[in-house]
Amino acid sequence: MQQNTKKIVVVGGGFAGLNFISSMKSNPNFRITLVDSNNYNHFSPLLYQVATAFIEASNICYPFRKLFQGKSALRFHLGSLISINNLNNTIQTETESIEYDYLVLAIGTETNYFGIENVKEHALPMKTVDDALNLRNHLLLSFEKAVQSIEKLEKEKYLNVVIAGGGPSGVEVAGMLAEMRQYLYKKEYPEFKNFRAKVFLVDMASVLLSPMSQTAQKEAKAVLTKLGVDIRLNTAVKDYIDKLVILDNGETISTNTLIWTSGVIGKQIIGLPKGAIGHGRRVIVNQYNQIAEIPNIFAIGDIALQTTDINYSNGHPQVAQVAIQQGNALANNILRLSQDQELKAFTYKDKGSMAIISKYKAVADLPKFSFKGFFAWLIWLFIHILPIAGFRNKVKLSINWFWHFITNNPSLRLIIRPAKSDKTMF
Repeated sequence: MQQNTKKIVVVGGGFAGLNFISSMKSNPNFRITLVDSNNYNHFSPLLYQVATAFIEASNICYPFRKLFQGKSALRFHLGSLISINNLNNTIQTETESIEYDYLVLAIGTETNYFGIENVKEHALPMKTVDDALNLRNHLLLSFEKAVQSIEKLEKEKYLNVVIAGGGPSGVEVAGMLAEMRQYLYKKEYPEFKNFRAKVFLVDMASVLLSPMSQTAQKEAKAVLTKLGVDIRLNTAVKDYIDKLVILDNGETISTNTLIWTSGVIGKQIIGLPKGAIGHGRRVIVNQYNQIAEIPNIFAIGDIALQTTDINYSNGHPQVAQVAIQQGNALANNILRLSQDQELKAFTYKDKGSMAIISKYKAVADLPKFSFKGFFAWLIWLFIHILPIAGFRNKVKLSINWFWHFITNNPSLRLIIRPAKSDKTMF
């Protein structure tokens, strides 16, 4: 390593972190170390299809070390961020202390249970690949338990699924489960003469997909209702006790499966000044994604709270496009910083948002117009395969996805689990 080479440590290998690294283009003036608790990048928009056993986890994951092959300026460290020492310019992981000249926090968010301890203990999140695989196993085990149950109410408890959160993730998993009930479950579970697996979608807002257009909101409700999803709007989950979801209107739903897609909160970071943490536990940054009091520490993506953008005075939405654009912009600014050039303020360019609802049904909000239906579904499919890391993954995903889609008969419904689980399923 050259004597004047700057050390950059990037914590988090999601959209923000990887796009930052990619935009640095293996610059010989920098040595970059990526720190992540997983040894792979995963494409989070398709997690729900892993959770519903429609695609394999390996289709949406790619190892960091394989991505870094042949790039001598890049290193990978498997570990979690324990703390930051900004006086010594080091971070601490479980195994070692790592020095940096520039620190980039792209650590992302975690599931927010809003202080409901029973929900935190027993609900099933869908934020990571581990979550998705755990949910897949849980759903399959629940159906097997229903087959073995004699009493009607007991069967319904294992067949019912409650999804808390009517955003894109909640809508997408509700649509997928409803379609699988329609096309797949009747074929695989002949023990049920009258198959009555109910899918409930609960949200405290008055509409589904609340950040999106009215076109998208109405389409989501109409399509899911037609598929048989029981939608409960203006309703929040208050608690989850003894396999009963308790709603804030006093109603209860008996279920072994509460899927929690209701919100996120920034991951806790030890070592930053208290004034650097804003609402949602996000890190407050200036227009260059710098922490004001510590100019050699930056935050990008979901963890960053940037209020300087004129169109987003309360912070940017926590979506992939923001993370991608901030990663690219910060790479350019660090290159300018190293050359004593003026930095450029970040401005988010909204390219729109999308959600798939069911087979051939999706919604898309572009900057100037919104549309729905088959064309939106095709665009959704196109943009959700191209960003997958690795040519082999794209080809494999495309072939598997289309085959399962055409046949309505995925063969990935395997219960594979460790001997012990963090969350008791039954």
